[in-house]
Amino acid sequence: MTHRTRALLALALIAPSVALAAPTDTARREIAGLIGALDGSSCRFQRNGSWHDAPEARAHLQRKYDYLLKKDKVDTAEQFIERAASQSSMSGKPYRIACPGQPEQTAAVWFGARLKALRQRTP
Repeated sequence: MTHRTRALLALALIAPSVALAAPTDTARREIAGLIGALDGSSCRFQRNGSWHDAPEARAHLQRKYDYLLKKDKVDTAEQFIERAASQSSMSGKPYRIACPGQPEQTAAVWFGARLKALRQRTP
């Protein structure tokens, strides 16, 4: 095996651990906006059958987001919705959101609508 071949092989073996993806600044702003949209609302958040107020829900989602960031498992707002804000990691049950004067809906639908609205406001 030549020196060049060994060097390329070594690079190929370590590249996956070095080339970590991370959310762009835009994705980080969108995710912060989604979490903030819930925290700034008078909506309630259901997880595993229990209802929580918006600040409790924000704290829970922030913890899940921080965990996913450490594991390099969230690069986009869509991934945040899918992997953190849609269902319980423990039970697999979908999260639900109930806002005054609106029908109760899944958190995935609610966050999807918030993301669409955020993107329409941001040029």
